[in-house]
Amino acid sequence: MNIKISVRYITRWGEKVCLNVGKQCLEMKCIYGGIWEREVPAKDFAHTHDYHFSIIADGKVIRSEWRQHTLRLPASGDLEIRSRWMDRPANSAFWSSAFKDVIFGRDKAPVNPMKGNVTFCIVAPEIRPNQALAIVGTKGKTLQGWDKPILMEDWNFPYWNIDLEVKDAFEFKFLVVDKKTLKPINWENGGNHLFAEIPPKGKHITLGNIEPQFSMIPWRGAGVAIPVFALRTEESFGVGEFNDIKKMVDWAVASGQNVIQLLPINDTTMTRTWMDSYPYNANSSFALHPQFLHLPALGIRADKAYKELKDQLNALDKVDYEKVNEAKERYIRKAFEKNGAQVMETAQYKDFAKDNAYWLLPYAAYCVLRDRNNTADFSQWKGFAKYSKKKIDEFIAQNRAEIDYYCFVQFQLDAQLKEAVAYAHKHGVILKGDLPIGVSRISCDAWTFPALFHMDSQAGAPPDAFAVDGQNWGFPTYNWEKMAEDGYAWWKNRLHKMNEYFDAFRIDHILGFFRIWEIPLKYKTGLMGYFNPAVPFSEQELRDRGFDISGGRYITPQEGWEETDVLFIEDPRKKGFYHPRISAPLSSRAYFALDEGQKERYNLLYNDFFYHRNDACWKESAYKKLPALLDATGMLACGEDLGMIPACVPETMADLNILSLEIQRMPKDPRQLFGDPAGYPYLCVCATGTHDMAPLRAWWEEDRALTDRFYHEMLHHIGDTPYFCEPWVCEQILFQHLQSPAMLAILPLQDWIAIDGDVRYPGNPADERINVPAIPRYYWRFRMHCTLESLIGNEKLCKQIKNLVLSSGRDR
Repeated sequence: MNIKISVRYITRWGEKVCLNVGKQCLEMKCIYGGIWEREVPAKDFAHTHDYHFSIIADGKVIRSEWRQHTLRLPASGDLEIRSRWMDRPANSAFWSSAFKDVIFGRDKAPVNPMKGNVTFCIVAPEIRPNQALAIVGTKGKTLQGWDKPILMEDWNFPYWNIDLEVKDAFEFKFLVVDKKTLKPINWENGGNHLFAEIPPKGKHITLGNIEPQFSMIPWRGAGVAIPVFALRTEESFGVGEFNDIKKMVDWAVASGQNVIQLLPINDTTMTRTWMDSYPYNANSSFALHPQFLHLPALGIRADKAYKELKDQLNALDKVDYEKVNEAKERYIRKAFEKNGAQVMETAQYKDFAKDNAYWLLPYAAYCVLRDRNNTADFSQWKGFAKYSKKKIDEFIAQNRAEIDYYCFVQFQLDAQLKEAVAYAHKHGVILKGDLPIGVSRISCDAWTFPALFHMDSQAGAPPDAFAVDGQNWGFPTYNWEKMAEDGYAWWKNRLHKMNEYFDAFRIDHILGFFRIWEIPLKYKTGLMGYFNPAVPFSEQELRDRGFDISGGRYITPQEGWEETDVLFIEDPRKKGFYHPRISAPLSSRAYFALDEGQKERYNLLYNDFFYHRNDACWKESAYKKLPALLDATGMLACGEDLGMIPACVPETMADLNILSLEIQRMPKDPRQLFGDPAGYPYLCVCATGTHDMAPLRAWWEEDRALTDRFYHEMLHHIGDTPYFCEPWVCEQILFQHLQSPAMLAILPLQDWIAIDGDVRYPGNPADERINVPAIPRYYWRFRMHCTLESLIGNEKLCKQIKNLVLSSGRDR
């Protein structure tokens, strides 16, 4: 059998198109009009059915397709495939596992053998589960007429296939039909297609080069944001557990929602105190937190002592991190002593240990060394302060029992979370995870791969309305140049692991992939930071702009001034080049000492630097990383793009189809006091707030003047502003968000239940806040005040929320 594959691609001078099959890069021949083709024997596909096209110039690959093509072979004869080049499509969000496998997911079906002599293979990822793609055309020997649609097969969704025995020429079109009744829903745009080629005997043609366009009603869904630790059920043990996610799914389904958004769930155990409650300071980017284990699933018997402790912890308004984790570890160790050896003999455990060995064994060794040294700061681990694979392998062999314990814990966590994920998928609900931008400087990642991080720097954020001194997160910054050497393998492994649990993910501080706010290790606040990468000013350039820094002027504080009282900060990685000090016009005495003319010149320089000069640099930086990382995962990507946003960020996110985040209280337009949900873009997640903000009811009471303006200008009411955010006010705000064009409206649980006066939290609304960014060491211990069982059983509230979702035009 011979296979001829062709593709249309208009090249530039010196470029050639190649067909890639396995490790082979086969040069194609240009036939006419940009059509390139190559014949290959079927044996070349003996070990793979995938292929893709790439562009080479000067012997190097300069461009490749976004996705692979999958080959389907006839039983006999030759095959001709008329393919198409595939760039990242405008609707790439619908290719994510969130839609492909869950929201629009199809029942698994076997691949039918290829029949007939012509196959149409069409890409249509936006077809709803109750719909199907069909073909109609002129009545003859091949098709049955314009009123007789023939269903296409969706076994390889979002690809749709139909095999025809073509015996005559025909005009045709594709249309979307009701899956059960075959009633037309949406006809393909444009004129009819014509196929006037009857393949000779022994030849099969696959047409994969047709791109039908449909005027689809955009899919819009709703979801809830809640940390796992905040879940409360009758079965939990003082903290939310992976097992509780199932109840959260039940409530989401009952209230018409598709998405459950979680905070990071990685292990943060370092000090075994409440300070480990911070979910963005993990000791491993791969390991899960043991506190989320459901103990009875480990074989722990619910005896009197267990029930009493469980009731005691569940009676607390908030999570007692130390008591919960101390008790859970004690019980988990008992389960390991009793069942560990038996579990580790199972095929499931052995597969898990093998597939995850690359991170699991270093993590287990890290945990044992942390316990032995009473500190997670590996610089104090004497002979193990620097990671050596040879020494760690020996350590693992010598300490097998303790190593096995930590591997056992991770196996159980993985199994319980995947059970919850499967339950969610079965009910058409996706889980959205959180990818923290930072990695702890005393984490297993930093210990194992120190070259990937700048340990002499700290990541943070520049000043904003919520933190006037900026933020210092304490994390080391990334050595992106080093990471690029192996194609960002550490990042790809991290995303692959996330993809085992999540179908969508929030990219925490996506601006960090463009540039990070880097703070030298010696400084505490974010005021002495600078953007990396950036295009700092040379001494000569500053001199030309009226700022002669010779002798330390403008870069060294005068006697009696603070270290922040400067105009410029030298770039520590590029000596002799300088960044304007952030917020200098607001807080630096060096700025206050300037005359009016100098202030005007500085303002021009300052605004150019922070809002224009670096745009091209930052855009280039993002394009080096983001496409490779996005293509390594099937998850739907959502970026947290709040704060000081350069113009290149929304452009790049739109080009890569990364959903933005829209918060009404933090409008992207600096001329607006509040964002208008009606004006949000489609590719976005809109929310009433985040975990770093006060919930609606608490925010309403923080600033009466601001609330008054919101009530009249955004809700369009007249008269006095209610003192409290009454249920009807909350409902109007939520409905405003649900009516927005946003693909996803994901609202905090606290705000969802605020629309019911009998269900909402009865105490001070400020108690429902999850985090206060202005407090560096905040205790993350919020827990919902009612059980999920009570929410599921509240038909009135579920119906009220579902009606809001459906009446706003959102899908369930």
